[in-house]
Amino acid sequence: MNAADKGAVVADPYSYDAASIEEPPQSLRGMLRRIGPGLLLTAAIVGTGELIATTRLGAEVGYVMLWAILFSCVIKTIVQAVWGRYTIATGETGLQALNHFPGPRALNVNWVVWTWGVIILISLTLIGAMYAGLAQVMAQFIPGVSIDAWVVILTGVTLAVLLKGSYQRVEFLAVWMVVVFTLMTVFAAAVLTSNPAYFTWTRMAEGLTFGLPEKGLTVAIAVFGITGVNAGELSAYPYWCVEKGYARFTGPREDSEAWRRRARGWIRVMHCDILVSMVVYTLATVAFYMLGAGVLHTLGQVPNGNEMITVLSRMYTETMGAFGLVLFYVGAIAVLYSTVFAATAANSRIFADMMRLMGRFRADDYPARLRYQRWFVVALTVIPCLVYFATGEPVQMIKFGGVVLGLMLPVLAFAVVYLRHKKLPAEVAPSRAATLLLWLVACLMLVTMVAFVFMQLGLLKA
Repeated sequence: MNAADKGAVVADPYSYDAASIEEPPQSLRGMLRRIGPGLLLTAAIVGTGELIATTRLGAEVGYVMLWAILFSCVIKTIVQAVWGRYTIATGETGLQALNHFPGPRALNVNWVVWTWGVIILISLTLIGAMYAGLAQVMAQFIPGVSIDAWVVILTGVTLAVLLKGSYQRVEFLAVWMVVVFTLMTVFAAAVLTSNPAYFTWTRMAEGLTFGLPEKGLTVAIAVFGITGVNAGELSAYPYWCVEKGYARFTGPREDSEAWRRRARGWIRVMHCDILVSMVVYTLATVAFYMLGAGVLHTLGQVPNGNEMITVLSRMYTETMGAFGLVLFYVGAIAVLYSTVFAATAANSRIFADMMRLMGRFRADDYPARLRYQRWFVVALTVIPCLVYFATGEPVQMIKFGGVVLGLMLPVLAFAVVYLRHKKLPAEVAPSRAATLLLWLVACLMLVTMVAFVFMQLGLLKA
């Protein structure tokens, strides 16, 4: 962390005044030194779907869905960027922004906020699956400890770390985990390209031709819902932007050229943050998909149940031998724990903010916010552990969680469309081209999820 960041830290990151105002960096180097929120999302993104779901998809269908992986990673960032822009311009948190959306309300919050809360609670199956994957890895290192025991131990470690986790600590740990798993996975994929049994550039190119596997639309929808920025990560991004200080550095909105200059400058920093993180998680996602499509699909193996980690490790041992197994275990720990760590840290902040919107504490009562945040750290750490013990099937837990989060995507997208046209200050509004793209992405998300629902009801063939 640079000195500027240290000097900008205040006791309450959710409030700001004239003393918090800071001019945005103008150089690319200066902007790169101020990124961070996107890397926190990357820590959550790559573990949630990529190590298990993306490699499983590659194992099932081969390279044919590579185009969908790339499309999913890139296209959803437009919603993320407009929502982040709104946060910087207004200083409002993510749920506070969603709470403007018209419709039924209960306990001071609207139906969108309630829907978000229910979806996130249901999607905790994803975190339970991460604990299961971590436990399987740790059981390989210390066979005398059972997988169930490791789940309990890892739950305790998470609680110990997050209960005293400031933004700076969360960012520091998440960034290093991102670095570790990205370098290892890209290295493994690079090694894969030298093995003609598992990889050819012709097969790779076929994956960019917009084809569909036999399962067709069902697989395409699953990919779109799980990979890239999902609904949980989209809703977390405004909170990380607030805690990083982008809104605080801009200052309260005022009718002055100085404010407009600062707002546009910190929005540029945010765009740099989004772009860097998108490149990182897209590289990691494509690398995981290549390993699944090249190795596991060729071997005819699909990761499932308590053999999930053992099967996934074949991606590394088949390309790099015994050394690959060590590489895989280290990378898997970084990937899976980064998801547990970043997602729990984010969701505890958002649920605490939901309590604030419901009138449980004042906006300026930061100690109360922290108390609620700690309570939710405990709840959001223990519940996934209990879900795992109740189901015991991590791959299915990830698929279920991914589908649920996918259903939330169009709700969030159209809420952001509403914010763009009704609430975002005109002087910092995105261009017409960006607004049109936002509409197109929102409509695509809606059509995709409606098609999925119709398929589940038997009204549409896959």
